Amino acid sequence: MLTQAPKGTQDLLPQASHRWQRIEQNMRDICALAGYREIRTPIFEHTELFQRGVGDTTDVVQKEMYTFTDKGNRSITLKPEGTAGAVRAFIEAHLYADTLPCKLYYVACPCFRYEKPQSGRLRQFFQNGIEVFGAKDASVDAEIIDLAMRMLRANDIGDLRLNINSIGCPTCRAAYLDKLRDYLEPKLPTLCKTCQERFDRNPMRILDCKEDADKLTDAPAMLDNLCGECSDHFEKLKGYLQGLGIDYAIDPRIVRGLDYYTKTVFEIITDTPDGTPLTVCGGGRYDGLVEELGGPATPGIGFGMGIERMIMVQDMRGIAPEAPELLDVFVVTMGDDARREGVKLVSTLRNEGLRADMDHAARSMKAQFKYAGKLGVKKVVVIAGDELERGVVKLRDMVESSETEVAMDQIVSMLS
Repeated sequence: MLTQAPKGTQDLLPQASHRWQRIEQNMRDICALAGYREIRTPIFEHTELFQRGVGDTTDVVQKEMYTFTDKGNRSITLKPEGTAGAVRAFIEAHLYADTLPCKLYYVACPCFRYEKPQSGRLRQFFQNGIEVFGAKDASVDAEIIDLAMRMLRANDIGDLRLNINSIGCPTCRAAYLDKLRDYLEPKLPTLCKTCQERFDRNPMRILDCKEDADKLTDAPAMLDNLCGECSDHFEKLKGYLQGLGIDYAIDPRIVRGLDYYTKTVFEIITDTPDGTPLTVCGGGRYDGLVEELGGPATPGIGFGMGIERMIMVQDMRGIAPEAPELLDVFVVTMGDDARREGVKLVSTLRNEGLRADMDHAARSMKAQFKYAGKLGVKKVVVIAGDELERGVVKLRDMVESSETEVAMDQIVSMLS
């Protein structure tokens, strides 16, 4: 067990790190174009934040959180998602008093959920996400959907389908829930145990059940029960999406798994090679969450996308971005005097912005060349006794298998 990662976790090894870095950089670049700024929140929070923010009736809070009591007898939870922490930071730092909207993003945010590990779903996972506070118009709903599509495509995840829905607001949802319970109650004995448990505390989640979907095809839809404000918001969203040229489908079964959502909810789906649909991004509005957590009434919206899931889709499609070259130049030395010059040369090359390294394992020259070959280095500088006395080095082109002598004081400018 000592040399095994805990179940549901994985190591990010050096040979794969460039793929993560590419996804993270794409996120930063796309967000920068739209005026978003990065936020980083703690890896753990007070448990009450998620109970109140995510919702104590959700599966996340009831079954999946990593919660423990610290040495101060405080209940602490490793964050299961990124939004609640961002909202807490928004309130604590009084960002609502600054210019709004406040447009934030996070990169490789570590999240934790205790659930059965499966393909694309781990107990420790990482999310890229966006949160916007203080923008009530549906134009920002369309903006973040557009940004999400851009990010997925930038990471070679295509064939995207957007599904949207509105789950209303507390004003119109209360009457709808009564209507939904009236519909569900006669069917309750035939539904799965999870649906039966959700009947009283979160009946909308029953509509999201894959096991009982065929039994609920004629269930009343929230879209048919929206108040005027929510209906107008949804119509505006559709208009903005059409203006952006983004195709969408309306899916009245999208309710999302967290209690804080209001109005717009959406999912972006791609197909795996065997035709199985896979959700690669999800999000929506949470207009009441800031107020629920103690801040002023402030509309909010956001999304999250799992990095592991994006990489899984890349793997399924045989898309593996090539690793960048590790080094621009490798310095081979023979003898103590040459090694001292090699240390100086490597440092100078790095000062000039070149990726440079040398042997630190006291290998033979033959072994050093073999090592440089394994690293894929194209340029090798050789410092040896005879050449060192004459003030020259040898520059070997590993691709062309050619070698030239260069004055020691000119090698840096030649390689720069």
